[in-house]
Amino acid sequence: MSIAVTDIVPLSEAWTQLSAWASEAQTGKKKNGESVAALIGAERLDRYHRLERAHIHLLLLHEIERGLADVAAGCHQDAREALKQIKQARANSASV
Repeated sequence: MSIAVTDIVPLSEAWTQLSAWASEAQTGKKKNGESVAALIGAERLDRYHRLERAHIHLLLLHEIERGLADVAAGCHQDAREALKQIKQARANSASV
């Protein structure tokens, strides 16, 4: 789950809307039968965002490594040729 800047509200607004938000959390999705809601400090939220970005970067690097290994092993295909084959397969299955 990603949190947008627009999800962050001033504490003064939070106090006025806390009851409504608690009701929303209670009627929302549940995890292990419990309502899920969180109140965390801005610094901790920033840290979570940085960790999330770092995790995404690591996943991307892993995918790049896998792709480079495929290329080194000769397991690759020209993108235009692959798209041509996909379109042809779709056309063939549509006419059946």
